[in-house]
Amino acid sequence: MRNNIILECRQTSERIYITSKNKRNTPERLRLMKYSPKLQKRAEFVEISK
Repeated sequence: MRNNIILECRQTSERIYITSKNKRNTPERLRLMKYSPKLQKRAEFVEISK
């Protein structure tokens, strides 16, 4: 039921985070605030399709 997803930074296009989510409970794209090493601050990371 849970699928692995990759998170991509909107500003720098970094793909450094992998997480999982339940598609039944969260059908829309996941958006999380995570730390970006390139920006050296928190930035919005969005789920990308494989």
